[in-house]
Amino acid sequence: MRKITLANGHTVEVECLSCAVTGGLVEPTGGVIYEDEYFHTHQDVAYPIPGLVILASKRHFYCMDELNEEESHRYIQLIRKIREAQRAELGIEHVYYFYNEDTSHHFHLWMVPRYDWMKQFGKSVESLRPILLHARNSMNDGESIKYVINCIERLRKALLS
Repeated sequence: MRKITLANGHTVEVECLSCAVTGGLVEPTGGVIYEDEYFHTHQDVAYPIPGLVILASKRHFYCMDELNEEESHRYIQLIRKIREAQRAELGIEHVYYFYNEDTSHHFHLWMVPRYDWMKQFGKSVESLRPILLHARNSMNDGESIKYVINCIERLRKALLS
């Protein structure tokens, strides 16, 4: 078991945070964006970047090659559907996709929108960590969280239609 402090300040003790989130034991701030029998989407509002989406498998595994046929088809469909919603609902023109097999959490993909303010950190994969840290440390105020939650609601509505 690991103790993890969530974005809302609460501490939970879990084996796997992703399993706890996808299984409904831990409710992400802003709620679930979309879920089906294979995947769960949400945002970690500790990084208050409007339109950031985490697409996590419900089944616990780590590597892309562990997706079964149904999951792999659904995975690509969901990435496309989420990306369409990011563009249509939030006007997001560019997204960085981050997937890491060397993790303590299970299989998940981060879809991180690119905004003009991010240009100061560069335009490569190496810019992602400084961007996320900047958002967490400098943009984590009530107004930003309120706007991020509004964006979560807009994405949820788009993905359910």
